[in-house]
Amino acid sequence: MADRPQTLNDIRALLAAAPGPDSAAIAAAGARNGQLTKPPGALGRLEDLAIWMGGWQGTDKPHADAPQVVVFAGNHGVTAQGVSAFPAEVTAQMVLNFRAGGAAINQLSRLFGARMDVHALDLDTPTADFTQGPAMDEAGFLHAFLTGWDAVDPASDLLVTGEMGIGNTTSAAAVAHALFGGDPADWVGRGTGVDDAGLGVKTRVVAAGVARHAGATGLEALRCLGGRELAAMAGAIARARTLRIPVILDGFICTAAAACLHSELPGALDHCLAGHVSAEPGHPRLLGHLGKEPLLHLGLRLGEGSGAALAIGVVKGAVACQSGMATFAEAGVSDG
Repeated sequence: MADRPQTLNDIRALLAAAPGPDSAAIAAAGARNGQLTKPPGALGRLEDLAIWMGGWQGTDKPHADAPQVVVFAGNHGVTAQGVSAFPAEVTAQMVLNFRAGGAAINQLSRLFGARMDVHALDLDTPTADFTQGPAMDEAGFLHAFLTGWDAVDPASDLLVTGEMGIGNTTSAAAVAHALFGGDPADWVGRGTGVDDAGLGVKTRVVAAGVARHAGATGLEALRCLGGRELAAMAGAIARARTLRIPVILDGFICTAAAACLHSELPGALDHCLAGHVSAEPGHPRLLGHLGKEPLLHLGLRLGEGSGAALAIGVVKGAVACQSGMATFAEAGVSDG
């Protein structure tokens, strides 16, 4: 198996063997935080975030100097059911926009000093319509997953995964419904802006897909109901875990992909934090199932990794204070 999985069981084994945070570094970061020139708890959640980063990076002085944003694009056969307000050609057009530097994610990546990479996955060959059969066979799923796995730069110290794919809110809703149950309507939102009739179509499609693949959980739910860009995001997030690189999750689609790893192994997302909660109605519900409290709540629903990229700034602020502030002793300030 080496370091690169070749089968679904290899992925499961790598998740089970993946390292956790460094408990000694967590303790040291907590101790340092208690000595910084501020009242205890004055930086609120930034303090917890910095200590969390220190645990994954193995230091009491964490950093976010080399963030990486990776955007994956895929097309979905389920769009033939009329689930999107936009045609599938928009996926390829937006990939060109990403590569030209014209999208929101390009601006945010540049602003926060993040390397940005774009991977288009077989856009000319959409996945199968998941109401008719599995979206991907095992070989196709593994190819997409490994595209994500290989996209992670081991030198990065923070990872954001984003996506582009017309129809992928339908796919994400189906995955979430398969993993966590409830009513299909609980997970379905307007995506790119479908009207009430379109919302009804999406709900029926999600119900039909999950019924067809009844019992599919974890990686199988992702294979049967997901898309190539969702599988690639899961691959990148899993790879980051093996490298102990912290991850900022983006919106509903990214979180649905990540949830499949959690479904395989609770704790598989311990190296992930929720960058934001999106306007897609299923996203807060999904974050609740994963026990993730979002950093930002701005009503975003763009995708691309944009909300998570914006949260890079919060992480940078947290680690800058933790690592750069003086202690009371260093500053010659009385700590009371």
